[in-house]
Amino acid sequence: MESNQSLQSFYDRNGSSLGPPCLDPGKMGHFNVFSREYCSPLTPYSRRDYYKISLIIGKGKLHYADKWIYVDRPALLFSNPIIPYSWEAEDDDQKGWFCLFTEQFLQNGSRLGNLQDSPLFKIGGTPVFFVEEEQQRILADIYNKMMLEIESDYVHKYDMLRAYLYLMIHETIKMHPAESFEPYQNASQRVASLFMELLERQFPIDSPEAFLKLKTPNDYARNLSIHVNSLNRSVKEITGKTTSQQITARIIQEAGALLKHTDWNIAEIAYGLGFEEPAYFTNYFKKQTGIAPNTLRTNPV
Repeated sequence: MESNQSLQSFYDRNGSSLGPPCLDPGKMGHFNVFSREYCSPLTPYSRRDYYKISLIIGKGKLHYADKWIYVDRPALLFSNPIIPYSWEAEDDDQKGWFCLFTEQFLQNGSRLGNLQDSPLFKIGGTPVFFVEEEQQRILADIYNKMMLEIESDYVHKYDMLRAYLYLMIHETIKMHPAESFEPYQNASQRVASLFMELLERQFPIDSPEAFLKLKTPNDYARNLSIHVNSLNRSVKEITGKTTSQQITARIIQEAGALLKHTDWNIAEIAYGLGFEEPAYFTNYFKKQTGIAPNTLRTNPV
Protein backbone atom coordinates (compact mmCIF):
# COMPACT_ATOMS: atom_id res chain seq x y z
CA MET A 1 0.00 0.00 0.00
CA GLU A 2 1.34 3.41 -0.91
CA SER A 3 1.36 6.29 1.54
CA ASN A 4 -0.98 9.20 0.89
CA GLN A 5 -0.66 10.44 -2.65
CA SER A 6 -0.06 14.17 -2.88
CA LEU A 7 -0.80 16.38 -5.86
CA GLN A 8 2.91 16.52 -6.64
CA SER A 9 3.27 12.73 -6.55
CA PHE A 10 0.26 12.45 -8.86
CA TYR A 11 1.94 14.72 -11.41
CA ASP A 12 5.30 13.02 -10.96
CA ARG A 13 3.70 9.63 -11.58
CA ASN A 14 1.88 10.87 -14.66
CA GLY A 15 4.74 12.92 -16.07
CA SER A 16 3.02 16.30 -15.89
CA SER A 17 3.90 19.62 -14.32
CA LEU A 18 1.92 20.93 -11.38
CA GLY A 19 -0.80 22.69 -13.33
CA PRO A 20 -1.08 26.42 -14.06
CA PRO A 21 1.33 28.39 -11.85
CA CYS A 22 -1.38 30.81 -10.70
CA LEU A 23 -3.19 27.98 -8.93
CA ASP A 24 -1.08 28.18 -5.80
CA PRO A 25 -2.21 25.50 -3.29
CA GLY A 26 -1.54 27.98 -0.50
CA LYS A 27 -3.84 30.62 -1.95
CA MET A 28 -6.52 29.62 -4.46
CA GLY A 29 -6.19 25.87 -4.18
CA HIS A 30 -5.61 23.60 -7.15
CA PHE A 31 -7.71 22.41 -10.09
CA ASN A 32 -6.96 20.46 -13.24
CA VAL A 33 -8.82 18.30 -15.73
CA PHE A 34 -7.60 15.43 -17.92
CA SER A 35 -8.70 12.80 -20.39
CA ARG A 36 -8.66 9.25 -19.00
CA GLU A 37 -7.19 7.84 -22.21
CA TYR A 38 -3.66 8.48 -21.01
CA CYS A 39 -4.08 7.14 -17.46
CA SER A 40 -2.38 4.09 -16.07
CA PRO A 41 -4.64 0.99 -16.16
CA LEU A 42 -3.84 0.38 -12.48
CA THR A 43 -3.81 3.11 -9.85
CA PRO A 44 -2.20 2.31 -6.49
CA TYR A 45 -4.29 1.62 -3.40
CA SER A 46 -3.77 4.80 -1.41
CA ARG A 47 -5.44 7.83 0.07
CA ARG A 48 -5.10 11.08 -1.88
CA ASP A 49 -4.78 14.56 -0.43
CA TYR A 50 -7.16 15.95 -3.04
CA TYR A 51 -10.69 15.40 -4.34
CA LYS A 52 -11.34 13.75 -7.68
CA ILE A 53 -14.39 13.31 -9.91
CA SER A 54 -14.05 10.81 -12.75
CA LEU A 55 -16.40 9.98 -15.59
CA ILE A 56 -15.37 6.40 -16.26
CA ILE A 57 -16.15 4.95 -19.68
CA GLY A 58 -14.58 1.51 -19.64
CA LYS A 59 -14.71 -1.67 -17.62
CA GLY A 60 -12.80 -2.29 -14.42
CA LYS A 61 -12.88 -2.79 -10.66
CA LEU A 62 -12.88 -0.09 -8.01
CA HIS A 63 -11.40 -1.34 -4.73
CA TYR A 64 -11.99 0.60 -1.51
CA ALA A 65 -11.60 -0.65 2.05
CA ASP A 66 -12.90 -4.24 2.08
CA LYS A 67 -15.30 -3.68 -0.82
CA TRP A 68 -15.10 -3.52 -4.55
CA ILE A 69 -17.47 -2.40 -7.28
CA TYR A 70 -17.46 -3.78 -10.81
CA VAL A 71 -17.85 -0.93 -13.26
CA ASP A 72 -19.25 -2.36 -16.49
CA ARG A 73 -21.00 0.74 -17.83
CA PRO A 74 -20.43 4.52 -17.72
CA ALA A 75 -20.11 5.73 -14.14
CA LEU A 76 -19.17 8.80 -12.15
CA LEU A 77 -16.69 8.27 -9.30
CA PHE A 78 -16.35 10.73 -6.40
CA SER A 79 -13.22 10.25 -4.29
CA ASN A 80 -12.13 12.24 -1.25
CA PRO A 81 -8.96 12.60 0.86
CA ILE A 82 -10.23 10.27 3.59
CA ILE A 83 -11.20 7.05 1.79
CA PRO A 84 -8.36 5.11 0.07
CA TYR A 85 -9.12 3.33 -3.20
CA SER A 86 -7.53 1.78 -6.27
CA TRP A 87 -8.71 1.29 -9.85
CA GLU A 88 -7.99 -1.82 -11.89
CA ALA A 89 -8.91 -1.52 -15.57
CA GLU A 90 -10.24 -4.68 -17.18
CA ASP A 91 -9.37 -3.72 -20.76
CA ASP A 92 -7.43 -1.13 -22.76
CA ASP A 93 -10.54 0.67 -23.96
CA GLN A 94 -10.62 3.33 -21.24
CA LYS A 95 -12.22 6.67 -22.02
CA GLY A 96 -13.77 9.57 -20.19
CA TRP A 97 -12.34 12.41 -18.11
CA PHE A 98 -11.44 13.30 -14.57
CA CYS A 99 -10.82 16.49 -12.65
CA LEU A 100 -8.89 16.82 -9.43
CA PHE A 101 -9.07 19.73 -7.02
CA THR A 102 -8.46 20.80 -3.46
CA GLU A 103 -11.24 21.84 -1.12
CA GLN A 104 -9.72 25.32 -1.00
CA PHE A 105 -10.31 25.78 -4.72
CA LEU A 106 -13.97 24.85 -4.53
CA GLN A 107 -14.61 26.76 -1.32
CA ASN A 108 -13.20 30.02 -2.66
CA GLY A 109 -16.31 32.20 -2.61
CA SER A 110 -18.70 29.29 -2.00
CA ARG A 111 -21.34 28.55 0.61
CA LEU A 112 -21.20 24.78 0.34
CA GLY A 113 -19.54 24.17 3.71
CA ASN A 114 -17.21 21.25 4.35
CA LEU A 115 -16.99 18.97 1.30
CA GLN A 116 -16.73 15.91 3.54
CA ASP A 117 -20.24 16.72 4.78
CA SER A 118 -21.56 17.04 1.24
CA PRO A 119 -23.81 14.28 -0.12
CA LEU A 120 -21.36 13.02 -2.73
CA PHE A 121 -18.16 12.99 -0.69
CA LYS A 122 -19.41 12.15 2.80
CA ILE A 123 -18.09 9.18 4.77
CA GLY A 124 -20.28 6.15 4.30
CA GLY A 125 -21.77 7.57 1.11
CA THR A 126 -21.91 5.95 -2.31
CA PRO A 127 -18.74 6.77 -4.31
CA VAL A 128 -19.95 5.43 -7.66
CA PHE A 129 -23.01 6.56 -9.65
CA PHE A 130 -23.90 4.72 -12.84
CA VAL A 131 -25.22 7.09 -15.49
CA GLU A 132 -27.66 6.73 -18.37
CA GLU A 133 -26.93 7.82 -21.93
CA GLU A 134 -28.44 11.31 -21.60
CA GLN A 135 -26.75 11.85 -18.23
CA GLN A 136 -23.44 10.82 -19.76
CA ARG A 137 -23.95 13.37 -22.54
CA ILE A 138 -24.57 16.16 -20.00
CA LEU A 139 -21.49 15.26 -17.95
CA ALA A 140 -19.28 14.85 -21.03
CA ASP A 141 -20.35 18.32 -22.16
CA ILE A 142 -19.28 19.78 -18.80
CA TYR A 143 -15.89 18.06 -18.98
CA ASN A 144 -15.32 19.27 -22.54
CA LYS A 145 -16.09 22.82 -21.44
CA MET A 146 -13.62 22.43 -18.57
CA MET A 147 -10.94 21.22 -21.00
CA LEU A 148 -11.47 24.23 -23.25
CA GLU A 149 -11.68 26.72 -20.40
CA ILE A 150 -8.50 25.66 -18.63
CA GLU A 151 -6.56 26.34 -21.84
CA SER A 152 -8.15 29.74 -22.39
CA ASP A 153 -6.71 33.13 -21.46
CA TYR A 154 -10.01 34.43 -20.06
CA VAL A 155 -9.21 36.46 -16.96
CA HIS A 156 -11.99 34.83 -14.92
CA LYS A 157 -11.50 31.30 -16.20
CA TYR A 158 -11.09 29.80 -12.72
CA ASP A 159 -14.44 31.21 -11.70
CA MET A 160 -15.83 29.49 -14.78
CA LEU A 161 -14.13 26.21 -13.85
CA ARG A 162 -15.49 26.46 -10.34
CA ALA A 163 -18.97 27.04 -11.76
CA TYR A 164 -18.64 23.95 -13.98
CA LEU A 165 -17.59 21.95 -10.92
CA TYR A 166 -20.66 23.13 -8.98
CA LEU A 167 -22.82 22.26 -11.99
CA MET A 168 -21.42 18.73 -12.15
CA ILE A 169 -22.05 18.18 -8.43
CA HIS A 170 -25.62 19.46 -8.64
CA GLU A 171 -26.36 17.52 -11.84
CA THR A 172 -25.26 14.33 -10.09
CA ILE A 173 -27.44 15.01 -7.04
CA LYS A 174 -30.36 15.73 -9.36
CA MET A 175 -29.73 12.48 -11.25
CA HIS A 176 -29.87 10.41 -8.07
CA PRO A 177 -32.62 11.76 -5.81
CA ALA A 178 -33.27 8.27 -4.43
CA GLU A 179 -29.97 8.44 -2.55
CA SER A 180 -31.76 10.61 0.06
CA PHE A 181 -29.01 13.17 0.42
CA GLU A 182 -29.96 14.83 3.69
CA PRO A 183 -27.87 17.04 5.99
CA TYR A 184 -27.51 16.16 9.64
CA GLN A 185 -30.38 17.56 11.69
CA ASN A 186 -29.56 16.95 15.36
CA ALA A 187 -26.73 16.75 17.88
CA SER A 188 -26.54 12.94 17.85
CA GLN A 189 -26.15 12.88 14.09
CA ARG A 190 -23.39 15.46 14.27
CA VAL A 191 -21.51 13.59 17.03
CA ALA A 192 -21.81 10.32 15.12
CA SER A 193 -20.62 12.05 11.96
CA LEU A 194 -17.58 13.52 13.72
CA PHE A 195 -16.76 10.12 15.22
CA MET A 196 -17.00 8.35 11.85
CA GLU A 197 -14.83 11.02 10.23
CA LEU A 198 -12.20 10.73 12.97
CA LEU A 199 -12.34 6.94 12.70
CA GLU A 200 -11.72 7.09 8.94
CA ARG A 201 -8.85 9.52 9.40
CA GLN A 202 -6.89 6.81 11.22
CA PHE A 203 -6.64 4.87 7.97
CA PRO A 204 -5.05 3.61 5.82
CA ILE A 205 -2.12 2.30 7.84
CA ASP A 206 0.77 3.18 5.57
CA SER A 207 3.48 1.23 7.39
CA PRO A 208 3.81 -1.03 10.45
CA GLU A 209 5.63 1.84 12.17
CA ALA A 210 2.65 4.18 11.63
CA PHE A 211 0.55 2.15 14.03
CA LEU A 212 -3.05 2.84 14.93
CA LYS A 213 -3.24 5.63 17.52
CA LEU A 214 -6.92 5.58 18.56
CA LYS A 215 -8.24 2.16 19.52
CA THR A 216 -10.95 2.54 22.17
CA PRO A 217 -14.15 4.57 22.63
CA ASN A 218 -12.36 6.55 25.35
CA ASP A 219 -9.61 7.48 22.89
CA TYR A 220 -12.18 8.88 20.45
CA ALA A 221 -14.23 10.63 23.14
CA ARG A 222 -11.10 12.35 24.45
CA ASN A 223 -10.15 13.56 20.95
CA LEU A 224 -13.69 14.80 20.32
CA SER A 225 -13.81 16.52 23.74
CA ILE A 226 -17.02 14.80 24.79
CA HIS A 227 -17.88 12.27 27.48
CA VAL A 228 -17.60 8.68 26.34
CA ASN A 229 -21.22 8.03 27.41
CA SER A 230 -22.42 10.80 25.08
CA LEU A 231 -20.35 9.35 22.27
CA ASN A 232 -21.67 5.84 22.82
CA ARG A 233 -25.27 7.05 23.01
CA SER A 234 -25.02 9.09 19.81
CA VAL A 235 -23.23 6.42 17.77
CA LYS A 236 -25.69 3.73 18.87
CA GLU A 237 -28.70 5.96 18.16
CA ILE A 238 -27.57 6.91 14.65
CA THR A 239 -25.77 3.80 13.40
CA GLY A 240 -27.46 1.03 15.39
CA LYS A 241 -24.04 -0.20 16.51
CA THR A 242 -21.94 0.58 19.55
CA THR A 243 -18.78 2.65 19.32
CA SER A 244 -16.71 -0.46 20.03
CA GLN A 245 -18.48 -2.36 17.24
CA GLN A 246 -17.78 0.45 14.77
CA ILE A 247 -14.10 0.54 15.74
CA THR A 248 -13.80 -3.23 15.51
CA ALA A 249 -15.52 -3.32 12.11
CA ARG A 250 -13.15 -0.65 10.76
CA ILE A 251 -10.05 -2.43 12.07
CA ILE A 252 -11.21 -5.68 10.46
CA GLN A 253 -11.92 -3.79 7.25
CA GLU A 254 -8.40 -2.35 7.25
CA ALA A 255 -6.92 -5.73 8.08
CA GLY A 256 -8.67 -7.19 5.05
CA ALA A 257 -7.32 -4.41 2.83
CA LEU A 258 -3.77 -4.94 4.11
CA LEU A 259 -4.03 -8.69 3.58
CA LYS A 260 -5.30 -8.23 0.02
CA HIS A 261 -3.29 -5.23 -1.16
CA THR A 262 0.11 -5.50 0.55
CA ASP A 263 2.87 -8.06 0.99
CA TRP A 264 3.25 -7.32 4.71
CA ASN A 265 3.54 -10.40 6.86
CA ILE A 266 1.00 -11.09 9.60
CA ALA A 267 3.24 -9.67 12.31
CA GLU A 268 3.64 -6.36 10.43
CA ILE A 269 -0.11 -6.08 9.93
CA ALA A 270 -0.71 -6.87 13.60
CA TYR A 271 1.71 -4.21 14.82
CA GLY A 272 0.38 -1.66 12.32
CA LEU A 273 -3.14 -2.19 13.68
CA GLY A 274 -1.97 -1.70 17.26
CA PHE A 275 -1.76 -5.31 18.46
CA GLU A 276 1.12 -6.10 20.81
CA GLU A 277 1.44 -9.69 19.57
CA PRO A 278 0.63 -11.28 16.19
CA ALA A 279 -1.23 -14.07 17.98
CA TYR A 280 -3.62 -11.51 19.51
CA PHE A 281 -4.38 -10.16 16.05
CA THR A 282 -4.89 -13.63 14.56
CA ASN A 283 -7.35 -14.58 17.31
CA TYR A 284 -9.13 -11.22 17.05
CA PHE A 285 -9.48 -11.49 13.27
CA LYS A 286 -10.69 -15.08 13.41
CA LYS A 287 -13.23 -14.26 16.12
CA GLN A 288 -14.71 -11.43 14.05
CA THR A 289 -14.62 -13.06 10.61
CA GLY A 290 -14.62 -16.79 11.25
CA ILE A 291 -11.44 -17.29 9.21
CA ALA A 292 -7.72 -16.89 9.88
CA PRO A 293 -5.83 -13.98 8.30
CA ASN A 294 -3.69 -16.31 6.18
CA THR A 295 -6.85 -17.95 4.83
CA LEU A 296 -8.14 -14.62 3.55
CA ARG A 297 -4.76 -13.84 1.99
CA THR A 298 -4.55 -17.16 0.13
CA ASN A 299 -8.24 -17.23 -0.78
CA PRO A 300 -9.34 -13.58 -1.24
CA VAL A 301 -13.04 -12.98 -1.82
